[in-house]
Amino acid sequence: MRDTSCANGFDAPVVQEWVSGAGAPVPSPFEGPNAPPILDVWHTLSKGDQQSVIENEVLRNGIQRPVGHTVSFHYNPRVESHHFGKSHPMKPWRLTLTKQLVLSYGLHYALDLYRPLEATKEELAAYHTREYLDFLQSIDPQHSHPSSPNTDHEQRRTAFLGSNEANADCPVFDGMWGYFTLYAGASLDAAHKLVADQSDIAINWSGGLHHAHKGTGAGFCYINDIVLAIQQLLLVTPRVLYIDIDVHHGDGVEEAFYYTDRVLTLSFHKYGETFFPGTGALEDTGPRGSHNPGAHHSLNVPLRDGIEDAEWERLFRQIAGDAIDTYNPGAIVLQCGADSLGGDRLGSFNINIRAHGFAVEFVKSRAHGRKMMIVGGGGYTPRNVARCWTHETSIAADVELRNELPMHVPYRQAFTGNENGDGLLYPSLSNIQGKIHPNMNDQSYFDNLIAHNKEQLRYIKGGPSVQMSRIPIDHLRIREEVDEALRDELEDRDRDEMMRRRREKNYGYRGERLSS
Repeated sequence: MRDTSCANGFDAPVVQEWVSGAGAPVPSPFEGPNAPPILDVWHTLSKGDQQSVIENEVLRNGIQRPVGHTVSFHYNPRVESHHFGKSHPMKPWRLTLTKQLVLSYGLHYALDLYRPLEATKEELAAYHTREYLDFLQSIDPQHSHPSSPNTDHEQRRTAFLGSNEANADCPVFDGMWGYFTLYAGASLDAAHKLVADQSDIAINWSGGLHHAHKGTGAGFCYINDIVLAIQQLLLVTPRVLYIDIDVHHGDGVEEAFYYTDRVLTLSFHKYGETFFPGTGALEDTGPRGSHNPGAHHSLNVPLRDGIEDAEWERLFRQIAGDAIDTYNPGAIVLQCGADSLGGDRLGSFNINIRAHGFAVEFVKSRAHGRKMMIVGGGGYTPRNVARCWTHETSIAADVELRNELPMHVPYRQAFTGNENGDGLLYPSLSNIQGKIHPNMNDQSYFDNLIAHNKEQLRYIKGGPSVQMSRIPIDHLRIREEVDEALRDELEDRDRDEMMRRRREKNYGYRGERLSS
């Protein structure tokens, strides 16, 4: 079930939760005895002053709703509270910083904001196996520890999620089922708004977890929200183009649609046998044999270390442009993993934020009325992930943001200082000392990539191999009515829980006014 309530501007629920400082507790890198003081001027302001500050920022950036298309932003702040572990590179903190930049710039005035509900188990089962989902729903971190005996439970954990060592890619952590269902729910909500023609460009930065397989997790990914979203889009359009610009190969999505011609997957990534996931070679183009519908529908652009801005833009323009023109999809899903940025903790490219955003800009310019969905993915230097996804949100909304970050951004010191980008939205990421990667690509290699993918596209012609039938409008209306009833029920439940906690603490219990 999805939450279909929409809002924008200062009074949107997501904004008000941010204004009040309410919502899920968020782990901060500025905690501990040696932490610098938190220069959080924002929460010392009155609500009226906060609104004035944001509205002034909106005017300074010339932010207004885009003309000719609608951009929806799908985000539940509760996704921020989940933690993979202290030493794990995946930090939901990056989502907090992204939200804070988007809202501090006032970008929400140009967007339709949705606070989606969790995906249901039935919705996840549209792709994932029941056995895998049962395991994910029942796993308990107290019974999943490297020192635990090798029980049947541990054997199943290893079978479904791989290594159980302290540095495991897919650790077991508190609240993990809630985390999966929140980010998957946001992608499903985004897809439903596109299907119902309530949005033209739908964004979910908490999604994009492209490595999850049908019955196993991998590479920090447990539920493949992208596959679930594409399944929804295929209900109303015969063809979906999936483009992936994460530094890692989009193997989980490619695998899900390997044998169909209704989805063309195109992945730009670093490739090497020792680099995760070790798939996505140039020659991997789908199943062998022209009789198989999926043949030639898995395109891969394996890159070497150190690719730079101009090369990246030229390569993307040529290959993605050819794919859009030839395949002629009804919708485009773009995975914007930010680990392909220069200076990323796990990446090895020299791409700057504007060049990374070129992919969004180019696809948007070539969409020509097609529905477009944008999701996150990898990205392990949180401050730069936030910069990148804020910039790409602005591209979707036709907004040019000022380079200097707003002074009222909470945790602004995450972005200040020479090592952190000097308080700018667009610091140089291609010349960070210790993070510069020698460029191992050359023009002949790029020419070969372009020629090979152009050759594969020559095999794509005609319509998809199945007949299409559009979802009845009544189905969408009934779904909205059910969602509305469920949302009211959850709000009542949350209010009752808040009252109970206050009574336990004796807050607001002796005639004081209780605020809801």
